[in-house]
Amino acid sequence: MATVEECRQALDKLAARLDRNAETRGKLDLDRTLACRVPDLETAFHGRLEGGRLVDIADGDDPKAKIALTAASDDLVALTSGRLDVTKAITSGQVKVKANPFDLLKLRKLL
Repeated sequence: MATVEECRQALDKLAARLDRNAETRGKLDLDRTLACRVPDLETAFHGRLEGGRLVDIADGDDPKAKIALTAASDDLVALTSGRLDVTKAITSGQVKVKANPFDLLKLRKLL
């Protein structure tokens, strides 16, 4: 099981990757609040997707987040490092994403 700090670092790495992608692909029209829930550690993080970038990552849940991702700690770390394919993780139920379908399509472009 990954630690809370490893999950926090994984989200920071994801934010850096999204920054690089935004520079390469151009700004994506996706401004939403985001919650990342890690049930096996009984913790959560929240932030915002702004112009295709992940910003303002902080500890704690955001129950009103427009996009909510739920994953076990090891799956979150594997997902953000590229060892776990996001599509396979979602279809298999390893990772759950609650979002409007149009936001899901835009999210797919980010990764």
